[in-house]
Amino acid sequence: MPKLVIFDCDGVVVDSEPLTLQLIRDDLAARGLPLDLTKTTDLFMGGTIAGAGAQAREMGADIPEDWVDLIYDKVFAALACKVEPIPGIGAVLDRLDRQGIAYAIGSNGPHRKMEITLARCGLAARFAGRTYSREDVAAPKPAPDVYLLAASQAGVAPQDCVVIEDSATGAQAAVAAGMAVFGFARETPRAKFEGLTEFLFDDMGQLPALLGLPTE
Repeated sequence: MPKLVIFDCDGVVVDSEPLTLQLIRDDLAARGLPLDLTKTTDLFMGGTIAGAGAQAREMGADIPEDWVDLIYDKVFAALACKVEPIPGIGAVLDRLDRQGIAYAIGSNGPHRKMEITLARCGLAARFAGRTYSREDVAAPKPAPDVYLLAASQAGVAPQDCVVIEDSATGAQAAVAAGMAVFGFARETPRAKFEGLTEFLFDDMGQLPALLGLPTE
């Protein structure tokens, strides 16, 4: 069993990815870059909003200098009203608590986004003091920085950590950190994890057994 389980936030703890990607798609279409949702997901899932803006600009979108702030305003407003927890995540956290296994969040999103989504989903208290953002480190995923920070703050060696990720970008970060990674393939094509991990699952109810937790 791991000593620390580090969850990505969007798409793993809170079901925010579809709504966020739809907003990005619609915004970019209005700025001269029409993309379908599949292409938007393929290009931007797991990255940063700033990275999405830079890439969209290179692809011909009319991206203003304050685009990151503008899109986050839209995203935050929508998430505060609509986001729900990933089904089964609460039960997983309960199992980890009963086994005395620590857990944390490592995200490419800003702290403000996590504050909004975790509060809306009733999970803020469970992750209090254990949420780490790309704002806290020198480089976002796929760099390993945010995962190494979470492990360091918990006093756990990387090899004793397991990361739960729904994107190839995040899985690359976990591998670079020297941590085992389990790919959450609920919304992500399994092929995205090829060469990064063979541990794939699509239902949070499967995770306790994958982590080696005793049957209850």
